[in-house]
Amino acid sequence: MSKKAFLSKAKATEIKASIPTPFHVYDEAGLRANAQAVRNAFSWNSGFKEYFAVKANPNPFILKIFSEYGFGLDCSSMAELKLAKVCGYKGDGIMFSSNDTPDEEFSVCNELGGIINLDDITNIDDVERVLGTFPEVMSCRFNPGGVYEVSNGIMDNPGDAKYGMTREQLFEAYGRLRDKGVKRLGLHAFLVSNTTSNDYYAALAKTLFELAVDIKSEVGVELSFINLSGGVGIPYRPEDTPNDIAIIGDKVHKVFDEILVPAGLGDMAIYTEMGRFMTGPYGGLVTTAIHEKHIHKEYIGVDACAVDLMRPAMYGAYHHITVLGKEDAPCDHTYDVTGSLCENNDKFAIDRQLPAIDRGDLLFIHDTGAHGYAMGYNYNGRLKSAEVLLHPDGSFDMIRRAEKLSDYFATFDCFPEWDELKEV
Repeated sequence: MSKKAFLSKAKATEIKASIPTPFHVYDEAGLRANAQAVRNAFSWNSGFKEYFAVKANPNPFILKIFSEYGFGLDCSSMAELKLAKVCGYKGDGIMFSSNDTPDEEFSVCNELGGIINLDDITNIDDVERVLGTFPEVMSCRFNPGGVYEVSNGIMDNPGDAKYGMTREQLFEAYGRLRDKGVKRLGLHAFLVSNTTSNDYYAALAKTLFELAVDIKSEVGVELSFINLSGGVGIPYRPEDTPNDIAIIGDKVHKVFDEILVPAGLGDMAIYTEMGRFMTGPYGGLVTTAIHEKHIHKEYIGVDACAVDLMRPAMYGAYHHITVLGKEDAPCDHTYDVTGSLCENNDKFAIDRQLPAIDRGDLLFIHDTGAHGYAMGYNYNGRLKSAEVLLHPDGSFDMIRRAEKLSDYFATFDCFPEWDELKEV
């Protein structure tokens, strides 16, 4: 199998003429087609809503695209709440799933009418102290502990995760919130990350649907919505099989009919909270080969670095690389593809089989549409790149300019030589 870049060398060269590399580029046609596919997959549920996880890609141009499909936003910080507001999201279009939450963020979410998703039972007292009352709609996050395993061998360890409440705490929380006057309550959990399996959502749905039935019988609370959160992954490697969101939606539907409908909970709204699946494959990092080094290994140095894409350095994550214009050339050279940071893990690829790369070649690093630009930082004083939106008709727009040195120095306004820094 192979992975194909969604833009050609000619288009990348055209963009580079006005927006120097490195830059992240996003495929608007792909984003829109995927958004529609998600809507279609869960159209059987009248209350369905996808809350795009802003942390995956906080660019407001992309957030506004998703608003056209009736999506909401999953926010986890003050900045993300503010972005939601300026992009036109409000009310139940905002899900606030935070942890270790500052008081003022509860206040801002409430002002926007967003749904506060409580991470911990102690947050009940926090909300009452900060707001003086309780919103009509709230949610609680569940952590079952131990190891959560899907039948096909996918597993993760919620017991080591800092998020969510135990079953006992959850039941207590729902009783208290009901008694405090909350009218509509929801359930949320995120148990396995980046699954390339059509089975995960159905397995999680079964866990949460059965829990909802127990909450009804043991606490006397009928939940209004269940949020399956994220975890639906993407195929980073060419040999990986992509998820089929239509099959995933059908599998959840089947479990819904088996568990919730007989329990009298057939009006339950289903929410999702995907980030990586929504944008990951529809973004790429375009970078230019600027250096080659021949020592104990063969190195190709590019003008991007971990500032632009942190996942390989942080997780050892795989991102496929296409040398634009050399898609059909034999991959008969072994390279480490590196950035310029003074850290040896600043590598986009290690011992990767690629075509012969010359200085000036354009490399397309795949699947950076989620947790790519968003995870960037400024180590070594390196500056974050521009972002570009490639429209379906082949035109493009810069949707975030590259950082300048003046941006990097802006927070040093307390420094005595501030005026000199401004001139650098």
